[in-house]
Amino acid sequence: MAPPQSFLWARRIFLTLLTVFVVLPVFVMVTSSLKPLEDVTGKFQWIPSGLTISPYFDIWDTVPLADYFMNSLVVAGAATVCSVVIAVFAAYAVSRYNFRGKRVFTVTVLSTQMFPGILFLLPLFLIYVNIGNATGIALFGSRIGLIITYLTFSLPFSIWMLIGYFDSVPRDLDEAAKVDGCGPLGALFRVIVPAAIPGIVAVAVYAFMTAWGEVLFASVMTNETTRTLAVGLQGYSTQNDVYWNQVMAASLVVSLPVVAGFLLLQRYLVTGLTAGAVK
Repeated sequence: MAPPQSFLWARRIFLTLLTVFVVLPVFVMVTSSLKPLEDVTGKFQWIPSGLTISPYFDIWDTVPLADYFMNSLVVAGAATVCSVVIAVFAAYAVSRYNFRGKRVFTVTVLSTQMFPGILFLLPLFLIYVNIGNATGIALFGSRIGLIITYLTFSLPFSIWMLIGYFDSVPRDLDEAAKVDGCGPLGALFRVIVPAAIPGIVAVAVYAFMTAWGEVLFASVMTNETTRTLAVGLQGYSTQNDVYWNQVMAASLVVSLPVVAGFLLLQRYLVTGLTAGAVK
């Protein structure tokens, strides 16, 4: 039975308004990044009177954007790899084996997502400073310290999501792998992991996006040499002026890796997020 015309028109109007709501900020960002600074700070114009690509070249000289880009790439990439590797082993153990404290572990992992991140800022700061004073290991102001910080947020959700995905993988595959002579690790890497690629990709995308755009901990746990992109964009604001055209250009540039990765892995991401929801 075809839906009524009133429903179709209501859907078209809603989708049109939603598209305008999403596209309009992107349009303003793109046009502002192509304007001279005096046009951006002057009266707003929907259609720019003059276009220039100089802001896309100036962003690399106004602040050390390349260094910030490298710091974000190293931190986000390392946090993603560590999160995926640890989550795969932890989720496989919880999904396939019974052990004492299993339910307490899963509830604890899930309950950590209930607390806002700002509650952990001061404790982590004090822990890093005390470790540095006691052992000489510089966690505060270093990339390693920031990677560990991001793991505290991405890892619990990654484990919880992979547990649900591994539970949806039939246990008969494990038994078939054991019959063929595989041990627990052989069954994990040769059978379970290939079958769980969509879930693993979803975890990797989540961990990378969490680390790539995080501001709160990056603004406290970094210094001039380890500053990430999310904090480094503040450098375009000085005491005398704000380079709005460069801010918009830099925002578009730093968003490209995340957008490109999301578009390339979209089909895996959707499958990974929905798998395990219904058993």
